Amino acid sequence: MTSQVSSPAEQADGTVVGEQRKPAGAKDVRRLNRVIIRFAGDSGDGMQLTGDRFTSETASFGNDLSTLPNFPAEIRAPAGTLPGVSSFQLHFADHDILTPGDAPNVLVAMNPAALKANIGDMPRGAEIIVNTDEFTKRAMQKVGYDDSPLEDGSLDGYHLHPVPLTTLTVEALKEFDLSRKEAERSKNMFALGLLSWMYHRPTEGTEKFLKTKFAKKPDIAAANIAAYRAGWNFGETTEDFAVSYEVAPASKAFPPGTYRNISGNLALAYGLVAASRQADLPLFLGSYPITPASDILHELSKHKNFGVRTFQAEDEIAGIGAALGAAFGGSLAVTTTSGPGVALKSETIGLAVSLELPLLVVDIQRGGPSTGLPTKTEQADLLQAMYGRNGEAPVPVVAPRTPADCFDAALEAARIALAYRTPVFLLSDGYLANGSEPWRIPETGELPDLTVQFAQGPNHTLDDGTEVFWPYKRDPHTLARPWAVPGTPGLEHRIGGIEKQDGTGNISYDPANHDFMVRTRQAKIDGMDVDDLEVDDPDGARTLVLGWGSTYGPITAAVRRLRTAGEAVAQAHLRHLNPFPHNLGDVLKRYDKVVVPEMNLGQLATLVRAKYLVDVESYNQVNGMPFKAEQLATVLKEAIDG
Repeated sequence: MTSQVSSPAEQADGTVVGEQRKPAGAKDVRRLNRVIIRFAGDSGDGMQLTGDRFTSETASFGNDLSTLPNFPAEIRAPAGTLPGVSSFQLHFADHDILTPGDAPNVLVAMNPAALKANIGDMPRGAEIIVNTDEFTKRAMQKVGYDDSPLEDGSLDGYHLHPVPLTTLTVEALKEFDLSRKEAERSKNMFALGLLSWMYHRPTEGTEKFLKTKFAKKPDIAAANIAAYRAGWNFGETTEDFAVSYEVAPASKAFPPGTYRNISGNLALAYGLVAASRQADLPLFLGSYPITPASDILHELSKHKNFGVRTFQAEDEIAGIGAALGAAFGGSLAVTTTSGPGVALKSETIGLAVSLELPLLVVDIQRGGPSTGLPTKTEQADLLQAMYGRNGEAPVPVVAPRTPADCFDAALEAARIALAYRTPVFLLSDGYLANGSEPWRIPETGELPDLTVQFAQGPNHTLDDGTEVFWPYKRDPHTLARPWAVPGTPGLEHRIGGIEKQDGTGNISYDPANHDFMVRTRQAKIDGMDVDDLEVDDPDGARTLVLGWGSTYGPITAAVRRLRTAGEAVAQAHLRHLNPFPHNLGDVLKRYDKVVVPEMNLGQLATLVRAKYLVDVESYNQVNGMPFKAEQLATVLKEAIDG
């Protein structure tokens, strides 16, 4: 066997192409250090399934990865139209990566709408695979193409691969007893097979998945597997694809351990189950389906064997009402929703503040206002979580930074709720919820001890020596009141939304008592034990970029780019938004400039300015999509130089 070695080259996006190998009689094989692929088509073309399967095989191969599923906001937009385009972007590499990537190296466009909706993101020199069968005159006119973009020279700057995917799929399945329409549905598997060949992805997992998914329809399973194999064989035999690519496993990017690919919503669901086990409490979820939070309800409903009870309520108010009742009864109580649902739940969250019961309010943020953009991401619920209730009703706020981090954030939110007897907001978003990355499965010994002690008997002695139970007598360190499970003899006590008397819990309209209780509830939040803010500043920078939530990946990628270019910039990322880390004020004072990028109009920046009187620079985007690393790098460079 002989091989050819070419000198390293660089792709349009800066990806380094390393060694090129060509065994005798075989096609070229080039090694890349990273690749960004986007599958795009109609919402009925199976692009999410295709991307998910490619991601699963990439994870099993050992690459680091990050994904960005992008769903149409329409429930079912007309076929072949721009609003109906669904896409799935995957960035995988042989090293540590943080984002789904700014610009794809490869676009698979299943129809003219998919091409038109995504061509603006493609760098010159990128590869574009199009399903030529869908480029009919009517389909092209529907999205504004007067002439075929495959023939008018507009794609000359790209490596265009015209492939009749539909025809090839139907031909591959002609031995099956399927109608043409049924056979055409497998064209996404043909495309997946082709891309799997191009990037040397394992195939066994996808074939096993198809057999399981269509176990009750073995003919459909066999047809999809045949289409998948046909796509692989097409890549192997066609002259149009002269090169395949290898991206080595990211063996140095991961600490030792057992890993799996995980989405943010799945990680959050697992974190809630783990929290209930570590607290030795049953988990109760009271929820109403809402995009993009519904997957948590779907997942938790599968885990009755872990003591999980899920209740799909008739509306948002009933969902949180049931959850608060479960908290009163001694469960680890959770309600899941998105921004519009938070508005409906606000009165009951205020009741939970007054009752001082542990309750997790999980808000998977999406574009607003009102019903807004159900399938798009945003960070615009921060001020709602902070202040969106009547009266002084402070609630702790915790935010995960990556899909895998949703697991740890759920544990942290549960710790605060249980230790301090308070509702807690957990602010994820659509980008984290649907995106995925490798996650190291923790050992049980690494998980925090969340066990709590219920009240067992009297806790106060009256002046006459009588021992009684006071439901609002507080722990001197946490200011948490005792948690008394209903039915415990001698611990009968009154609850309700009317203001309580300090200690006894009796109804009180006394002005001084109300002032005291309001200040006490605020002091409980302000005094919470949360980790100090860690600052990544290896070079003694003068500019700090401060973020929260899902901006972590793009910010960190931008910071890396700037440091590689010789710039000094510091980075810090907030997990706790209420209360802020106790050292945040000191951190902010150390820097001449503080830049806060957010997917809103400056909500964290507003809070930081108000509390610390620091004139932070706010950089905002509210377009339903996450930041791009290059975009933030440009902004931060201007801040450094300004």
